[in-house]
Amino acid sequence: MTNRHPHTVSHSISSPKAPPVMLDRTLSSRRSQPHLDFDFPSTAASSAVSPVPESPTSLADESKTKKPPLYLLATNYISRFGLVKSPCLCLSLCLLLIVFALFSLLLNSRSFVCVSSYDPISRVSLFGLDGVDSDFGSLGVPWCRSKHGKTVEWTSKDLINGLEEFVPIYETRPIKNNLYGMGFDHSFGLWFITRWLKPDIMIESGAFKGHSTWVLRQAMPDTPIISLTPRHPEKYLKKGPAYVDGNCTYFAGKDFVDFGSVDWEKVLKIHGISDFSRVLVFFDDHQNELKRLKQALKAGFHHLVFEDNYDTGTGDHYSLRQICDQFYIRGGGHSCFKDSDEARIRSKRKKFWEKAVDIDELCGPHEAWWGVRGEMRDNFNHNKTTISYGEHFQNSRFVESILDVYWELPPTAGPSLTHQTRYDPGRAPPPIVEDGRYRMFQRLGLDRLERAVFNGYTQMVYLQISKPES
Repeated sequence: MTNRHPHTVSHSISSPKAPPVMLDRTLSSRRSQPHLDFDFPSTAASSAVSPVPESPTSLADESKTKKPPLYLLATNYISRFGLVKSPCLCLSLCLLLIVFALFSLLLNSRSFVCVSSYDPISRVSLFGLDGVDSDFGSLGVPWCRSKHGKTVEWTSKDLINGLEEFVPIYETRPIKNNLYGMGFDHSFGLWFITRWLKPDIMIESGAFKGHSTWVLRQAMPDTPIISLTPRHPEKYLKKGPAYVDGNCTYFAGKDFVDFGSVDWEKVLKIHGISDFSRVLVFFDDHQNELKRLKQALKAGFHHLVFEDNYDTGTGDHYSLRQICDQFYIRGGGHSCFKDSDEARIRSKRKKFWEKAVDIDELCGPHEAWWGVRGEMRDNFNHNKTTISYGEHFQNSRFVESILDVYWELPPTAGPSLTHQTRYDPGRAPPPIVEDGRYRMFQRLGLDRLERAVFNGYTQMVYLQISKPES
């Protein structure tokens, strides 16, 4: 175990006032409306969203303001000028009007498409333009179910205010090209969550060149950090930019210890920490998240962040998103039938999004779609264990038994603003800054950032856990 002191960076940042207990600050009985599952009916909407009252104009008789159909205007035009006296011309115009009317109906009616009104896939464009549309969540977003339906306290307004504050901080990052590391979306997510929780100490498993350590330091300038990483970030300084923090205890290099092997009670006691609910643990180590979840629970930790929460069929380790992708959860479950609506939609979307997965990639032997083609992967894809759907189902039930809060970080902004081409919006929650809101995108300073920094989104997730109830 070593303490390093070169290259210390700190920024003074403003934060909301911290309450005495981190637990109370992060919880709310409100549940995010877009991710309600069938067992938890909505009782109250988020404070970030308020219904817009209808104006008197919108409540008025529509016929008073609606324009008459084009074919009626044409009919009046024909009769007005006496064109009915020419039978051939009249017949030609009538045929033209019929074609026009049918085309108009096709554009404005859903009756031509035999899809369910509540099926998310029905929202996909009829004419194949969905690939350039945002279409967030059209393929389902399996939101893990918590024990009591609780969610985070922060709102979309808090996230927008946080973006405005974080963009100038991010522009000062020491590692400008963090290839294979976190991009902007997850850097903001880690900074925002950490600053909101205000932990007494921060633990990170997996540091790479030190960018995540730098982000934690910007959120909490004076709070100690414990970093577990096989290779010390200072080794990367020989080849280019890296970050080593002066108030960080490194278990790295010859002193490396895996997260699950650390005597956390002993280590935290050295730092004067006895309340494990005041600790934030950040995982960016590409290990089986079910394994890490059990290790964190056994150690007594409550607040966890997983950086790479890979979607089903993707990634190099078993993730929370994969575990909670179940038929009984809204937005979860898949069909390997190649003529299904999902297969057709996935095939089309793969043309637009690099990380989109079609049915052939999603489904393994015997139509196994869970995890990655029926496998529970671990340790950067080095370990692959085939599991049955029954095992996958039981993993989900275990997660639900210990889960108090589950919150996936939304993408920063829609693809028309960020120009990202990697992740498929059809499997992501709605962005913080929606497509078309360029003025807000510009006001927040996001237009100043390189496009490449928006290409690393993988559903970062914040969890709060506790032991199962007896």
